[in-house]
Amino acid sequence: MSTFQQGNEPNEPGSHVFERRIILLKRRLVREATLAIGMLESALDALWTLDTAGAKLVRQEDDQVDREEVAIEQEGFEILALQHAFARDFRTITFVLKVNADIERVADHATGIAKIANRIAKKLPPGVVPQWPTALRDLGQRLPMQCHELLRAVLDEDAQAASRLVEADETIDQLDRRLFEEVIEMMKAEGKTDAALAIGLHIARVGRELERVGDLMKNIAEDLIYLVTGKIVRHRDKSAPPAAGV
Repeated sequence: MSTFQQGNEPNEPGSHVFERRIILLKRRLVREATLAIGMLESALDALWTLDTAGAKLVRQEDDQVDREEVAIEQEGFEILALQHAFARDFRTITFVLKVNADIERVADHATGIAKIANRIAKKLPPGVVPQWPTALRDLGQRLPMQCHELLRAVLDEDAQAASRLVEADETIDQLDRRLFEEVIEMMKAEGKTDAALAIGLHIARVGRELERVGDLMKNIAEDLIYLVTGKIVRHRDKSAPPAAGV
């Protein structure tokens, strides 16, 4: 059973408190990640319909993620300072600390998308929405799915699933590049009005926000591979074979 899913408390008196704190820390990270992914989904929902009220709710939730990020960081550093963590326990705590920062940034990007939804809404008459580029719709469907897949991989400590998600980041990058081209064509078709140019730039910015979420998912997947296998795969030559066990 993954240590992220452990429910039984250890029997050794000397390790009882230490192990319990690590378990609770990991559970808190999963809750934070679930909240941030929910924010991303809500931000996209608000974008598609230009729901300014929904976008405002996303921005309000960002404060909760910020508080959780600080609390998790403080707890993680306290465990490292007061306990003698070795090997797997040390990797687990450092994993939580690194992923914690990435999750907070996912929430920031979700908030960014919510803000862009409001800006686009101000450029259009009430009830009118743009013709969203195909690449943007594709990004908006793929990224939340990949976030959920990664969360399952974290819960299961599944290095193979993490490795697949690392490779999937290339598709996200390709879609972001395609979106830029579609936005250029859209602005040409709409004419070079101030509103058309502004909306086009905002749409391109949404793509960049989503691309950055993809990068963060890739970072977390790479950190998960390290947690499970002890092997660092960042910056690995793509022509090289995968590390053993990945």
